[in-house]
Amino acid sequence: MDDRQLAEELRLTIGGLVRTVRAADTMPPGESAVLGYLDRGGPLTTAEIAQQRGVTHQSAAKTVKDLLARNFVRAEAHPGDGRKFLLHLTQAGRDRLAEERRRRADWLGAAINTVLDADDRGTLEAALPLLSRLSAHLHGT
Repeated sequence: MDDRQLAEELRLTIGGLVRTVRAADTMPPGESAVLGYLDRGGPLTTAEIAQQRGVTHQSAAKTVKDLLARNFVRAEAHPGDGRKFLLHLTQAGRDRLAEERRRRADWLGAAINTVLDADDRGTLEAALPLLSRLSAHLHGT
């Protein structure tokens, strides 16, 4: 298999895995994505969230509004621009995100234990640093 074929197979396989694991989610994908961005990146503006998600500002603003209403995020005035707000993850949002992540990990972990033998699990574990390096490179870090 050449590099292009390998890349395409990897893209299809990981994409399918991600879509399948998301089926275990109980939150809308946009909401869990925003909570994840705030958890990993700290306070962000709605515009920054829209940019990271690759969606319109209006779409991100609707999601943020829903999360604010459920007390999963809180807004505070942006210190450098009074027209903007910084969004922070609340403890309720942290707890809800942790619940979603646990659900995903439990579901995927059960599948790993059912489908893969010990050698396969070792191979999968050995591949994780390679996938992390590829991801970091593609993100420019």
